[in-house]
Amino acid sequence: QVALVESGGGLVQAGGSLRLSCAASGRTGNIYTMGWFRQAPGKEREFVAAITRSGGATRYEDSVKGRFTISRDNAENTVYLEMNSLKDEDTAVYYCAATRGILITMSTQYTYWGQGTQVTVSS
Repeated sequence: QVALVESGGGLVQAGGSLRLSCAASGRTGNIYTMGWFRQAPGKEREFVAAITRSGGATRYEDSVKGRFTISRDNAENTVYLEMNSLKDEDTAVYYCAATRGILITMSTQYTYWGQGTQVTVSS
């Protein structure tokens, strides 16, 4: 089993920045990709970004490219999502997830999930 705990969400003005963290614990040796997803009210959960175990490869959803950066610290078993130039449409609950797959974008392919952290962008 793998446990994921997100932190770092909050209220920020449009154009501002936030950094989300996801701390992993348990049997993390089987996890290859860590991802971030988000879900806005009334919408389906959508892929945001993913990173491989080594951190050598990343993948982003088109609307966040150039604004969000995913990174990881394997010594701390923590994955980060640096979010800059935030927009109203980035408002959502952000979830950290883990999978044995490689840079998967489909939420159904992720095995482990955190509880989510709320990000609210005000204009």
